[in-house]
Amino acid sequence: MSLLEQVEQALDTIRPYLLTDGGNVSVEEITPEKVVRLKLLGACGTCPMSIMTLKAGIEEAIKKAVPEITGIEAINLTEVDDPNAVLPENMR
Repeated sequence: MSLLEQVEQALDTIRPYLLTDGGNVSVEEITPEKVVRLKLLGACGTCPMSIMTLKAGIEEAIKKAVPEITGIEAINLTEVDDPNAVLPENMR
């Protein structure tokens, strides 16, 4: 199974939760350094809680299922300094 297939399989475990809230995620690329670059779709792309979704949900699912992945980035993530961004306490 390719690295992309493994990542997609990991994302499939969290997609039902994203879809429930009107969102989704797509893999834009996996870099040679094994960093997954994602695009948050639908409600996830504009949600002020997208940082939490990425860190507590998407990132955890991928890293648990595909330990060789070195990082996860969202290309359209709500900025940390956005006044509407919701951050986990350990990120403040």
